[in-house]
Formats: sequence, C-alpha cells, structure tokens
Amino acid sequence: MTLSKKEIIEFIKQDKMSFDPVVDTFQIQPNSLDLRLGWNFYIPKNWTYEKEGRLAKNVDYLDFDNSKNNFDLIKLKPGQYFEILPKEFVIASTLEKVSFKDNDLMAILYARSSFIRRGLLVESGVIDIKYSGNLALPIINNTNNQIIRLYPGERVCQLVFHTTSSGLTDDEAQKHGVIGAKYEQSAPYSLEAKSDSNEEVELIKGGKLEELKKVHGISLSS
Repeated sequence: MTLSKKEIIEFIKQDKMSFDPVVDTFQIQPNSLDLRLGWNFYIPKNWTYEKEGRLAKNVDYLDFDNSKNNFDLIKLKPGQYFEILPKEFVIASTLEKVSFKDNDLMAILYARSSFIRRGLLVESGVIDIKYSGNLALPIINNTNNQIIRLYPGERVCQLVFHTTSSGLTDDEAQKHGVIGAKYEQSAPYSLEAKSDSNEEVELIKGGKLEELKKVHGISLSS
C-alpha cells in the first residue's frame, strides 16, 4: 500500500516514523513527503599533490580503506550557499534524520520535479524497513554551462511511502545481504562510502564470481 497525505500524517502522529528536525506543513504532499537539503556537501577529489607533482586521482571504490580520502567535506554555515558547477557531481546530506519504526514501512526516494527542471539530477533510492539516519543525496548539475546555486533548507527530494504485505523483525531488517546495514545511523558528516563484506569484495576483485555464487547461493530447498 502507498501512503496518502492523511496516512503520512497519522503515521507521524503514531510515531511509526519520525523526522529530526520535525517536518513542516510545506513538506507534506498528497502522496509523498519532501525532504530538505542539509548543510554538508561531499566533493569528489580528482587530483592530489604528491612528490612527483600534481597527479590525477584514480579512484577504486572497492578500496574502502582509502574511501574517506576520495571526498572533501564542506560544512556550510547559516546564510551560506553552495554553487554546483556544470557536470559536477556531489553528495549532499538531508537536513532531516529519518527514522522508520514500523516493521513493514519503507520508502522510495525521488527527486522533486522543480529540481529536475533546474537541470539537476538527484538519484533515486530505497529507504529500507527500520532505517534510521540522515540520507545521502547524489546530485549532478546536468547542464553544460550553468552554475546552479543550492541553499540548505531547500526541498530537494520526496519520499513515497509503502507498507509491505509482511513485516520484518529488527534482526531481519538490519541484515543487508550477509552483513549489517552499512548506513544505519548515518550522520551528515559520515555519509562517505562504506565497505561491503570483505569476503564479497575479495571474491569480486579476484574474478571469482563462480565461487561467490557457489558459496553464497540462496538455497531453494524447503
């Protein structure tokens, strides 16, 4: 079931989901809830200065030991804004921390149409059952020559809420694949990429996909 405006408000009142800071009346839509842009922006590093000189940065996103070195974090202050350059990719935090407390409630994140019309792409995503934390928003300026100004507090994306036909226990909700939820309790200053299972990563990097499927294939026997 997809939640309507009335049901969204009722779920908030019943503490089946919560937002910090609390949502306001501008954010409630007929079939969704808008989220606001936060203060923190991650900018990918594309070069480093080494003893050899200025070097292009070749990023291996499976090298999670160095993942925190792939981005510069900018924390804006009240009254400041962020200008995103043509074709630039950044990751921004949501202003709100989202907490889903019901065992059958999840959501899909979409860009607001007003953002798309400005030439911005905001990637969609799934917000899992029992998730709690700020959300990471990958944003791209899709124009060729326009610098687009972003203000913290703008309504940037929307959540469409769904209830599943069967719920999950807390333990089931926290299990993503074979490891715990990576981004649970994410804060605006800790949204960089986090490691998948070391075992999975090593099998992928070694090209051992048949072994991965053999060891971790889902059993179909009753």
